[in-house]
Amino acid sequence: MANAASGAGVNDECITKFNELQAKRLHRYVTYKLQDSKEVVIDQVGERAATYDDFVGVLPENDCRYAVFDFDYMTKEEVPKSKIYYIFWSPDSAKVRSKMLYASSNSKFKTGLNGIQIEMQATDASEISLDAIQGRIKDRAN
Repeated sequence: MANAASGAGVNDECITKFNELQAKRLHRYVTYKLQDSKEVVIDQVGERAATYDDFVGVLPENDCRYAVFDFDYMTKEEVPKSKIYYIFWSPDSAKVRSKMLYASSNSKFKTGLNGIQIEMQATDASEISLDAIQGRIKDRAN
C-alpha cells in the first residue's frame, strides 16, 4: 500500500460500486472509508430508493468519509436529470490525524471515479444540506 504522503491504496470494490451507481444506477449513494490508514474501502451502500436524508444520516459526526451521491432533480423545463456528486466529508469534530490522512488520499481516490459531475467538501451538515446541493446545480446552470 501507499504511504501517507502519496495517499492510501484503493480497494477494487470501490471502483466497482461507483460504476454500478453511475452506469447501471443500482445504488443511490456509496460512502468510503480508510481502513487501517492504508486502503480506501466501501463503508456503506444506499439502495436506489434511499433518500438524501438517508445518505446524510450515515455520515459519521466525528470521522471523515468520501462519498458519491446520485442526485435526481427536475430542470426548469420539467425534464428529469441526474448529477453525480463527490463529497469529501471532513467534519470539524474529526481527529486531526484522520483529516490529514483523508486529505492526503483524496485526490488519488477521486481520480479513479470517472463521471463525477460536482465536487464538494464539507465540514458540517449545513454545507451539504439539500439547499446547498440544489444550489450547486443552479450555479452550474448559469
